[in-house]
Amino acid sequence: MNPLKQIIIEKIRRECPISFETFMDMALYHPEFGYYTKRSTKIGRTGDFYTSPHLHPVFGAIIGRQMKEMWEVMDKPDNFQIVEMGAGMGYMAKDILEYLEGFKGSRVQGFKSQRIRREKGIFSHIKYTLVEQNPYLKTAQQELLKDFSDKTRWISALNELEHVTGCFLSNELLDAFPVRIVEMHNELTEIYVSVNEDTLIELRMPCITEIKNYFKEFSIELSENFRTEVNLKIHDWLKDVTNRLTEGFVLTIDYGYPAEDYYSEDRNKGTLLCYHQQQANENPYQNIGEQDITSHVNFSALKKWGEGFGLKTIGFCPQGTFLVALGIDEVITENVIARSSKIDRNDEAISETHSDQGKRNEIASPLARNDTRNLLNTNHIFETAKIKGLILPETMGESHKIMVHYKGTGHPKLRGFSIRNQAGIL
Repeated sequence: MNPLKQIIIEKIRRECPISFETFMDMALYHPEFGYYTKRSTKIGRTGDFYTSPHLHPVFGAIIGRQMKEMWEVMDKPDNFQIVEMGAGMGYMAKDILEYLEGFKGSRVQGFKSQRIRREKGIFSHIKYTLVEQNPYLKTAQQELLKDFSDKTRWISALNELEHVTGCFLSNELLDAFPVRIVEMHNELTEIYVSVNEDTLIELRMPCITEIKNYFKEFSIELSENFRTEVNLKIHDWLKDVTNRLTEGFVLTIDYGYPAEDYYSEDRNKGTLLCYHQQQANENPYQNIGEQDITSHVNFSALKKWGEGFGLKTIGFCPQGTFLVALGIDEVITENVIARSSKIDRNDEAISETHSDQGKRNEIASPLARNDTRNLLNTNHIFETAKIKGLILPETMGESHKIMVHYKGTGHPKLRGFSIRNQAGIL
């Protein structure tokens, strides 16, 4: 039997049914066998899923540009700390640091690596902290970021931080927080996990008060047989982040919806999905500890809870709109292009075929057109296809959203929300 499944079964037999939240927490974060804590965790083409930094390093570069703008609107503090939570393989951190240092170019055929002079005074003022509890990922990150050893440090949990001035940054972190699952059957019930011989089964039990208050808070009414998720861990995470942020921003990148869309009839089976070897499935009770388990983010909760802790919501919009508004075409013109084909990431992500690209709607960017002559060498159309996967509709450009909170005086405006700011719909 799967060793983690056996541990879970033994816990259930000792303690009676456990909440799905507890099951998911063990499946993902058990110290020895959890999906995100074990040695064999892989992200990318050879793993179970990939994220925007795997698709193309220009993603990290444009986030680096956002860090620079944040530093500037904060009147360029002497010490600006970037805290990345859930950094995965460390690619985004590397791309951010290279961009801010003034690293130009790529290591793909036809491009030459070179240093360029940029007036980016931020680099001498930043410290990059990675929050990582997986010791094996930490080692991989340290190897990848060895050229920035004087700029980086690692901690295992947020409670090791105090008095941060700068930005808390996360990409696809909140979707991996353990969730409660509820079903409507005459009344709201919560899913618990029990065992029948050696088979994990679900039981419906009365909801805890926090769940009932959650649905009241967001004026959500579920129809009969509706099944969905409630992510209460986000509330505690926001409180933890806010308590440690003296002044600065919280930049959250993830897939999700406003509450009205999240709990619409179109999603009456919920959003919970599992990923194993690049294949999605809806059964969290198989491949325990060997597959990712995720659910979408309720951005209305992220906004409201953040504001309840004293944060100001600066903006919310799709990732593609944000990257275009922030000047992704300008970053590419600066020749922050791609990793070498010798670097695993270059081939890790699944990209569109050229026929698929032709079906996409155009958006206000040179990248949305096939006229890439002024941006890329014609030998790099494949690179263009991957960049389009970051910004176009029906890709991560639409499924992923970006939200920025701020703690401090005033209400700064950020360029990334200059095209569209949908914070008002949350």
